[in-house]
Amino acid sequence: MVVDLLLIALAITLDPLPFMVFALVVASARGVRTGLAFISGWVACFVVVIALVLTMTGGQPPEPRSPPSTVSLVLKLLIGLSLIGYGIHRHRRPVHGRTPSGTIAGEPHQHLGRAGPSAAAASPPRGRSSSFLTTRLDRGSIWPAAGLAVLLQPWGLVAAGGVTVVAADASHLTTWLVLLAFCVLATASLLAAELYVVLKPAPARRRLLGLRSWMGDHAQQAIVFGSITVGLWLTGRSVYGLAS
Repeated sequence: MVVDLLLIALAITLDPLPFMVFALVVASARGVRTGLAFISGWVACFVVVIALVLTMTGGQPPEPRSPPSTVSLVLKLLIGLSLIGYGIHRHRRPVHGRTPSGTIAGEPHQHLGRAGPSAAAASPPRGRSSSFLTTRLDRGSIWPAAGLAVLLQPWGLVAAGGVTVVAADASHLTTWLVLLAFCVLATASLLAAELYVVLKPAPARRRLLGLRSWMGDHAQQAIVFGSITVGLWLTGRSVYGLAS
């Protein structure tokens, strides 16, 4: 469980899309405040998922080869295969061109385990709703930033983490330390950016926006590599668990 959770957390924190959007959040007029709201919403998603799983399991891992154990392994296998399929799909999809911000021209940006509203949320601001959101962020509004963090979660990876937590034994202190490490590692890139803005506001905002542009140009490769790597790991672990 430990290795699986930490690998999933690493994939979450290296996911380019949330960081690219977070760079815009902290570069707003009241970036520190909205950045903290974004991080709060981000971490709250992990806490809620972990709490729900531990409530359903009673904090006790299911017996090996029991129906709950088999179901969790099957779910993890399906998530792993889905990530592999998504990575292959992204790799085969032609890239026609890029806008200056690094998004693919003519299509919404997508990333690990995410589609639909989350992808649209990362597109360049368009229309009245986007302008309204940008204005609210510039004013330091907390709820739009927190809600944006929820929308931009890589829910495929978060689901994989939730299924992995099924094997957690809440009676051991080490389990809680591992769960804490998962939440911290999955938020590490956002925390680092937030701390940078707090310590050096002006250069931090300039460099984060430059990093956002660079990440936009390399997001496709990162998405493909991350999806396939995590997908292969989850698939292999699930097949081994089902066969043993």
